[in-house]
Amino acid sequence: MGARSGDRLRSQTGVTPCRGTGVTYEIPEVEGEERVDAVGDAKGAWPLWEVFVRAKRGLNHVHVGSVHAADPETAVQNARDTYTRRSEGVSIWVVPSATVHASDDSEAMFEPFEDKPYRHPTFYEIPDEVGQL
Repeated sequence: MGARSGDRLRSQTGVTPCRGTGVTYEIPEVEGEERVDAVGDAKGAWPLWEVFVRAKRGLNHVHVGSVHAADPETAVQNARDTYTRRSEGVSIWVVPSATVHASDDSEAMFEPFEDKPYRHPTFYEIPDEVGQL
């Protein structure tokens, strides 16, 4: 493996490996941008990001999966490498899983359409001039 040392890699002078230290650079902050701290489940674990991809001919973004990453930029890169290898998508969104809030199925947020008869097609009279319907 190494140039003259047989089985091990050659060490570089002046370079110390960063083992378990996490990110070694500062993430720039944009003035006016909201900072979202996406915290992982385990100590030292990268947070989970939900990935949405818009296809070339698609009109909307579709949830395709999740990735672990330290920051949003890395999450987009990981999502690109994982979910758009064959150039399926033209746009990628990543959202911290901790910030996703959904309604519960048992909650009655939306009234059923049976209570609104004007939504039924029988509510309207079809004119005779419209023969193709």
